[in-house]
Formats: sequence, structure tokens, C-alpha cells
Amino acid sequence: MPVNLVAPDPAALYPVAGVELGFAEAGIRKAHRRDLMLMHLAPGTRVAGVFTQNSFAAAPVQVCRRHLGAGAAIRALVVNAGNANCGTGERGLKAAEASCAAVAKLVGCASTEVLPFSTGVILEHLPIDRIEAALPRCVASLGADHWADAAAAIMTTDTVSKGVSVRQSIGGRNVTVTGIAKGVGMLQPNMATMLAYVATDAAVAADALHQLVRQVADVSFNRVTVDGDTSTNDSFILIATGAAGGAEITVDHPDFAALRSAVERVAIPLAQAIARDGEGATKFITVQVEAAADADEALRVARGIANSPLVKTAFFASDPNLGRLLMAIGNAGVPDLDTSRVNLWLGDVQVIESGGRAASYVEADGARVMAPDEITVRVSLGRGGAGTTVWTCDFSYDYVKINAEYRT
Repeated sequence: MPVNLVAPDPAALYPVAGVELGFAEAGIRKAHRRDLMLMHLAPGTRVAGVFTQNSFAAAPVQVCRRHLGAGAAIRALVVNAGNANCGTGERGLKAAEASCAAVAKLVGCASTEVLPFSTGVILEHLPIDRIEAALPRCVASLGADHWADAAAAIMTTDTVSKGVSVRQSIGGRNVTVTGIAKGVGMLQPNMATMLAYVATDAAVAADALHQLVRQVADVSFNRVTVDGDTSTNDSFILIATGAAGGAEITVDHPDFAALRSAVERVAIPLAQAIARDGEGATKFITVQVEAAADADEALRVARGIANSPLVKTAFFASDPNLGRLLMAIGNAGVPDLDTSRVNLWLGDVQVIESGGRAASYVEADGARVMAPDEITVRVSLGRGGAGTTVWTCDFSYDYVKINAEYRT
């Protein structure tokens, strides 16, 4: 079960002017479930994205990079669940391009103005015939208020759909930012086994949008991990329709910081939702590292703790096993780490002081702070002024079961 996470209220996901969403049951892997989503964008919309760094980037990722790199105006996105279209060679590339061509014909644009996305089982060929057959139903269902339906249509092993929406005054104009995401396993950025789509009606210059998507990714989706495995299909897309009007926001514009804040208010909860819905998760864990020499060092330590199977299973058991935490910090590869300056807290309890068991620590306090379903780990390295935060979950029996039975 997800940790303190419920599916979004459809009424709380605000429409973004210039974006319509449709969905259908295509039977890509399982019958009688929504597994195809179409997003139609108004003319003049700008789109930017970041993608997986896995060398086996899936066919749709390759096509997305090509279409975005060509500088074409993007008019539609098509997303299928149940099949990753990865490790499928030239046939997979042709299938991804065919899905773009089918969408383009239906919505009246060029195939290079369509971005394809896939998520699901790797090394299986995409049933493009089923997608082509279902796309007209996606078009027929297009609506500005279908964000919740779209979020459900992109799920794989997710237990709940994920969506967040905010409205904020920026530069005297009311701006909407709405986003959806999916992902629960094979998940550590850069990026994770995740798809995320965030749209705003703000007017944003192209260069600013490209910078914004990277900046936001670094404080949201690139700070979440479930199991340390980086997938092949990960994509985070940021869309700006400009329908709110006004002058375009550039990087140097005084409203850029406010826009970034609004987008982060959507992206960070979406990233946290992914960890809360981690496969088999029973606990949501925040790992904070401070007093690091630099940001990279802080991230290495945070991920070292968040990805350790021994640490994660201890959290599942609510066992304050201090040795596992020390082990994870020591394994992070921090050069010349002075362990006598390391301090660590579980919740409000200091458990490690100057590299050893805190004098004030008693096992009962450790058990108390490990019992809740939300736990914060805070580490001070005593080396400088840098820090970061990573979100993760525990490893339960169900994580093994879900992944062992993924294809059955």
C-alpha cells in the first residue's frame, strides 16, 4: 500500500488552457484497463524535456530526443503503458515513429510534432496495431479536465495515480501549473523509471523553458530513488502554452524565480509520491545530508543511505540498526572522510555523535522514531556548507514479490 498517498481528486487538478487530454483501453498488455493517453497541445506551445541516462534508452526516448532536437513545434504527446518498446532495435524505432504518424494524421500536424512515450515490460515488441486502433478513441475523449484520467492511463505497477496542481499569481497574472506522473520501481534518476508531464499556461521563452526543466528535475525527480536502478524510458516533460498571456518569461526576467517555485510546487510532491508508492513500500523516508564539502558529495551520501538494501530492510522492520547507517555512509566514497566529525539523527533522536554511538542514545528512543510510517534521517558530515535531500522508501516482502512476478 502507498504511504499516506491517495489518488488525486479530479476537481483539484486544474485545466491548463491549451492542453487537452484523452485516454483509451488499447489492450497493450492487459485487457479492460486504460493504457493509452494522448495529450493535444495548442499552436504556439513550447515543450522541453529531460530523459534517462541509461545507455539502453528505449526507442520512444530516442525518437523524442530527435523530434525535440529538430526544433519542431510539438503539438501532441502519446503515451502507452504495459510495453516499454526497449531493446527492440530498428523495429521498435519504426513502431515509435508509426505511433507519431498515426497521431499526426488524427490531430492534423506533422509526425515530427508528436512525442511518443512508453512504459512497461522491456524486450517485447510494441503492438502498434492496437495503439493505432485505439487512438481514435483517445481523440474522441479529448478534454481539458481529463488530467486524472490521463494519470490513471499511464500507470504500470503504480497502486494509485499521481497528480498535483497549483494556481499562483505571477507578474500580476493568474498562472496554472498541473502535472501527472507514474513510477514505483526500477527507479533512481538520473531519471527514474518514471514518466512525468507538467504543463503551465505561462508564457515562457524557449531557452528559459529548457533551463527550467533541468533545474526543476534536479530538485525533484533527480532526488527520488526506490531501488537504485535507472530505467530505460524515463522522461520529464515541461510544457508552456502561453495562454495566460503577457510577455515571455526569460531566464533573466524577474518572474522566472516565481515560475520556478510554482513548477517545483508541482514536481516535488509528484517525486515524493513516486517514493510513497514505491513497490511494496510501507515507509516513506527522507534522507537529509548537510555539512558536505559540495553538492555531489552530499548526494552520494544521501543515495548511499537511501539505496542500501540493508538500511531499507531495517526500516521495514522498524529496527534502529545503527551499524547499517554507518556502513552506508562509509561506502559512499567520500574521500578522506573524517568519521569523528560525522553526526546522525533519526527523527529528533541523535543516534551517532562524533562518529560513534551518541552518549544520550538509548534503544527505546531509536525504536520509537523508527515505528512511524514517515521517517527522517539527517546526517552532518562536518566538512563544509553543502547539502541535499533525497526521498526513498523501505524494502518489504512485497517488493520482492512484485518484481518476481512482474511478467506473470
